Order: sequence, then structure tokens, then C-alpha cells
Amino acid sequence: MDRSSRSRSRTRIAVIGIGNDHRRDDGVGWAVVAELARRRLARGVALFRTDGEPTRLIGAWEGARRAIVVDAARSRPSRPGHVHRFRIHDALSPSPHGETSSHGFALGDAVALARVLGRLPTELLVYAVEAADTGPGTTLSPPVAAAVLPLVARIERDLAPRGTDSGG
Repeated sequence: MDRSSRSRSRTRIAVIGIGNDHRRDDGVGWAVVAELARRRLARGVALFRTDGEPTRLIGAWEGARRAIVVDAARSRPSRPGHVHRFRIHDALSPSPHGETSSHGFALGDAVALARVLGRLPTELLVYAVEAADTGPGTTLSPPVAAAVLPLVARIERDLAPRGTDSGG
């Protein structure tokens, strides 16, 4: 889903939800993007949904100055609904607490490929939401569903012209 009718070259910020809405909590990235689509966002913000395949992910953030990625994650010990926020800088920052994507690919794979191709955004911000259940189904688990609106509010602050970008 590309919310903007403008070309990607004019996209200042890409918000990318990674997921699969038929795998319960794996749909959290798509749920966040769907909620953002109902909001009035600044000009130059484009919303995308992807399954997380590295070349599609790179295509979504291509041309953006900043990319914000939202994905479900697994962590040990698990705290379903807990949101981790981190930046990926020039040298790939490891995910805190050892999270991995629920898709079986490492975001690092897409970042490494984008770096080699010269297609990394200037800033890459990742929100990893700890999943409770990624089995078949179309509804988010209660703790992950409860994380959606606060996460949307946090991303809206990230999108604000003078929003607080610090932290990580």
C-alpha cells in the first residue's frame, strides 16, 4: 500500500509495516500502517505494507530520507506487546535483547543488501513488537493489539517536523 500518489523520489519518510495478517501477531506491522492511514499525516510521508522479503523492503524505503519499519519479533524471555525501538546506523546496530523477526529473515539481511547497493535511507528506525502468537488466524493477541495505538502515537511523534527522534 502506497499512501502517496507522489513519486518515491519526493518521499521524505517511508513508514513500512512488515507482516502477514493471516498469522495473528505477525500482522502487527500492517495493523499499525492501517491505523496510520486513517490519520492526517504530513506531506511526504508514504505508507507501505510488505511481507519483509529484503528486495521488497528495500524498494519500499528507496528514495526516502528516513524509514520507519514496524515488525513483529520474537524475544527470550517473551513479553508479548512490548515494543523495542532502535536505530540502525551506518554499522548495523544489533537488535536489543536478541529479537528476531517472526518471518525468519533478519532485518540485517535487508540492511546489508541495501548498504551494498547504496540504497539505505539516511535514517532507519525500527519498532519491534514482541509477539505472543504467530499461528494461523486473523486477529492480534490481546497484548499485541493493546500495543498498536500507543505505537501509532509514538510514530506520529517521530513524523512530526520537530518530533522527538532521540532514544533507541
